[in-house]
Amino acid sequence: MSVGLLLLGASGLAREVIAAGVTDVVGILDDDAALHGTSVGGVPVVGGIDEARNSQERLLVCVGPSRSRRDVVLRLRALDVADGRFAPFVAQSARLGTSTVGPGSILLDGVVVTADAAIGAHVVIMPNCTVTHDDVLEDFTTLAAGVALGGGVRIGEASYLGMNASVRQGVTVGAGATIGMAAAVLHDVPAGETWAGVPARALRERR
Repeated sequence: MSVGLLLLGASGLAREVIAAGVTDVVGILDDDAALHGTSVGGVPVVGGIDEARNSQERLLVCVGPSRSRRDVVLRLRALDVADGRFAPFVAQSARLGTSTVGPGSILLDGVVVTADAAIGAHVVIMPNCTVTHDDVLEDFTTLAAGVALGGGVRIGEASYLGMNASVRQGVTVGAGATIGMAAAVLHDVPAGETWAGVPARALRERR
């Protein structure tokens, strides 16, 4: 018998998950007290995020930015919330081949994951992304809508790929990197850097 699901974060991502047909949602937790007693996507906001530790429901972190999502998970771990409480969500219209999906990860409508990809924990893949053979998405990665990854790509922890970006086969995007919208990534991206353009290049700070 299901114990229900709590969404963490009264966000646009939470509304995406609700619209994609998530089931058994009993409430949303958010730290903005002004939202308590309201509803998001027809689901009531019932308290703050720390209240997850006193609940029995499964949990799904719906915080969009990769690093903020990681901060929420680390905060809950410090409150002794077990990793086993986090549930993945794969939309019914997503296609998942012979690949693995970690706890707390979200795959929205139209996502295609093909052969032998490994999707870590708390990864968010927005609508109409393509993840192909042998790709690795490390924990807390975010792929915005329409991202396409060639085979054997590795995306480092808490990286963010903007809408319609594409990554050539065999390329590694380092941890915490940011890839701009519609960028074409042809070479490895070092950790923490921001790349954009066609072909994508590192953005330099103006002095």
